[in-house]
Amino acid sequence: MKNAIEVQNLCKSYPGFALKDISFTVPEGLCCGFVGPNGAGKTTTLRAMTGMASPDSGQIRLLGRPAQDSSVREEISILFDQPFFQEDWTPLDIERSLAPFYRQWDSGQYHDYLLRFELDPHRKFKNFSRGMRMKLAMAVSLSHNARLLLLDEPTGGLDPAARDEMLDLLREYMIPENRTILFSTHITSDLERIADLIVYISGGAVSYCGTREDLTASYCMVRGFQLPDARRKDAIGLRETGSGYECLMRLTDIGGLPADAVVESATIEDVVVYHERQDKRPFHVS
Repeated sequence: MKNAIEVQNLCKSYPGFALKDISFTVPEGLCCGFVGPNGAGKTTTLRAMTGMASPDSGQIRLLGRPAQDSSVREEISILFDQPFFQEDWTPLDIERSLAPFYRQWDSGQYHDYLLRFELDPHRKFKNFSRGMRMKLAMAVSLSHNARLLLLDEPTGGLDPAARDEMLDLLREYMIPENRTILFSTHITSDLERIADLIVYISGGAVSYCGTREDLTASYCMVRGFQLPDARRKDAIGLRETGSGYECLMRLTDIGGLPADAVVESATIEDVVVYHERQDKRPFHVS
């Protein structure tokens, strides 16, 4: 299987922050969730991948070519959490401005998306709501036959119905087997629905890269009335209240818990939240 994304030993330093040897791959035809806390380095990594930031060192290849190769630009689409269009442009103005840059621009498809999203082609961008702006940006992203989507918080700020519509759109995009998505989000429930792989980044370093199933299957949630002192070392992100405790544990550590302990499957959100509560050091799935 070909790799659509190859990031090797990527380093980028800013005052007070640095990416540290970021390495991961995403095979062609898969959707990869890119997760981590605010300030972890997700957007910086995406900016380096798209040429908006110059790495200090390391290599990035997209669709089998160096990321800086101009020939790859037409086959990728980039959507950040704030679409950057001229405020006075309408969707028609946006099409007139962007279509000449893409040999495979599909005007019919673009207008189908405008109709599907109920976006007035004559309305100025500045008069669109947050959700409408993201839908318009997605319509642009999907109208030039891109093989790779790089998305930074595309569902952030959308209401549940709009988020569901956006996820359906991404599922449709993935039907041809040669298409790939890297999807940065804080809404981990979205990843439960569409992600094949998860890359977790914390403190500028990759802590986990693998399948969604392997990540969640390695952990479980544990709740009970009182956790014995001898088991506290196994509790990740322990939270205690007057009514009891809850924590994340590795599946290999749950043997010998008190009889009142309740053990449940962990979600991606559980793994992320409880590790961040535990400390800010990278975690690893054994």
